[in-house]
Amino acid sequence: MWPGAVADALARFESAFRQPGRCPTASRVWQPGLEVEYARDDLEEVMLHLPRGARRDLGRLVARIDDEFERRTLPNPAPVNAFTVGGWWWSRTRER
Repeated sequence: MWPGAVADALARFESAFRQPGRCPTASRVWQPGLEVEYARDDLEEVMLHLPRGARRDLGRLVARIDDEFERRTLPNPAPVNAFTVGGWWWSRTRER
């Protein structure tokens, strides 16, 4: 991880959640590495290395992010692929 990784990941979610509807995206043009799924991967990685108290605090925030992301996306009916074998957030799809 790099300095500011958590702030960057949280900013991507903030930007996505400011958008109306069920199609949150972190950038106007799809770019690998900039979407919210990658931000969620970063948060998961950071939480693995935090001390217990900080992990609990960040975990509460991440739980709220997860709830909102799940609410605003749909289950992906496609078969499991390289993207969906990670966290559950990779198995969600956006309404077009």
